[in-house]
Amino acid sequence: MDSEFFALVLMFQQSAMLHLGKMSNPSTGKTERNLVQAKMSVDILEMLSKKTKGNLDKDEEKFLANVLADAQLNYASEALKPGDPPESKKAPDVKSEAEEDGKAPAEDTGGDAPGQK
Repeated sequence: MDSEFFALVLMFQQSAMLHLGKMSNPSTGKTERNLVQAKMSVDILEMLSKKTKGNLDKDEEKFLANVLADAQLNYASEALKPGDPPESKKAPDVKSEAEEDGKAPAEDTGGDAPGQK
């Protein structure tokens, strides 16, 4: 098995487990949950599995499949638990390109149409 591939998969597995609160943060020593970040790591593992299909040896394929299944099951289990702070479930605020360029339609303030009084 390619050690770099193994390390890449383990990096995303550890990130998912860290954000699911399954292991403590090595920087702070605290166990924290952030389901948005955990989902991102799981999604990256899934994308990696799809993009490498047919290009891995049997050991690499089995390893990635096992890590992905484990991460998905752990995510599903944690996502069902009550009591998460709202910020851990909230998706990141993403602006559209039109909003960033200042070309997004103006919000309706309930007033008259432009040019009418």
